[in-house]
Amino acid sequence: MISPEGSLEVLSQFEVNRLRDTSSTGLHETLRCCALAILTAGALSDNAASMQACYPDFDIELQQEDKGLRLKLDNAPANAFVDGEMIHGIREQLSAMLRDLAYVANELISQGVESMGPSEAITNTVFQILRNANALNAHRPPNMVVCWGGHSISRVEYDYSKVVGYRLGLRKRDICTGCGPGAMKGPMKGANVAHAKQRYDNSRYVGISEPGIIAAESPNPIVNELIIMPDIEKRLEAFVRLGHGIIVFPGGVGTAEEILYLLGILLHPANQHIPFPVILTGPEESADYFRQLDDFIAVTLGETAQQRYQIIIDDPEAVAKAMQKGVDAVARFRHENHDASYFNWRLHIPYDFQQPFEPTHEAMASLALHANQPVHELAANLRRAFSGIVAGNVKPNSMAAIAERGRFKLHAAPDIMTHLDALLNAFVEQQRMKLPGTAYEPCYTLA
Repeated sequence: MISPEGSLEVLSQFEVNRLRDTSSTGLHETLRCCALAILTAGALSDNAASMQACYPDFDIELQQEDKGLRLKLDNAPANAFVDGEMIHGIREQLSAMLRDLAYVANELISQGVESMGPSEAITNTVFQILRNANALNAHRPPNMVVCWGGHSISRVEYDYSKVVGYRLGLRKRDICTGCGPGAMKGPMKGANVAHAKQRYDNSRYVGISEPGIIAAESPNPIVNELIIMPDIEKRLEAFVRLGHGIIVFPGGVGTAEEILYLLGILLHPANQHIPFPVILTGPEESADYFRQLDDFIAVTLGETAQQRYQIIIDDPEAVAKAMQKGVDAVARFRHENHDASYFNWRLHIPYDFQQPFEPTHEAMASLALHANQPVHELAANLRRAFSGIVAGNVKPNSMAAIAERGRFKLHAAPDIMTHLDALLNAFVEQQRMKLPGTAYEPCYTLA
């Protein structure tokens, strides 16, 4: 039995009942899967089903007592405890997960946003989830560097991400990632050492996930601010609203999805004047990966898209200096325009980018993957295609649908098809689709 921390010390009976609900509309199964992922932090798996199979008898029960909420864990993984006591960082992450699930399910649903447009209402939701998680600090200068990259990367790439994180940490930059392993852990680990050297107090290691991802990719133990967004689109918006610059390390389709989402936003006419530093980087061994990605962007989105990012190979110091310069430009822009330092309100995110994409067979087959549309809309549709592949690789519902109905089918214009096929094949050959040592069975076909 453990007690959660912070605002979760007290929940209403209504909130507890929602989290206990085992029906198809209840939250108990989501709660159980996310809790197991947190308790098994460090496990070398990106398959939620196999993780569940290892602990079939695990369960979590919320008990409301007069003195507050208690969590009863049955058959929990032993590695989450030391001498019978739960590791403090794991307890913190469990509390954060409960906080966000309860808040989204019970608070936001009941709030009226009828006076807002649909896009404003979604941004308001993202803002309120971040504020409820105490992620927004009005007194902290622009300082948050978002690091994207794959969970399935080589040791050389992982070590490189640590050195970049170290160089950022020496400059007292906070780190935000998708909170999993690989390129999501490396920058935090490097920054953690640098922050200790600099005696940098209150360092932040923010991990932003969503229920379908966290169940397959446990948060890494360095994360000291875990935030669970309701879906992948709000997760992506949280990154760009909270961050002051983005560094992209090598990855697979999930990383390509994030890049296309970001470029789609930055290419929108309303955002072309807004400074937002984006750096793609990796060791010398990753040069071909970034060349292939850059070629794909050039063919599909054009030279204007390429101008929205820098590629720096095998030079962590140059990456840190370039990001420092970029964040300083963001700080000046926010100050001159009287913008908040803690939330990027001015950035325009079209409603289409905010709408959750459910990767069904029909939705994947109907994606418009051709150049006869505005470039930011093509970026959005390419992002959805990669999102569907991510889901087919790691999310239980999509994996089950593929097992029943066969692979997703993607239809694209011939010029896009050729380069999309080459890029996806390169990801497979470089073992960027699954963790090393895991055989990859494609979840898609190109038609």
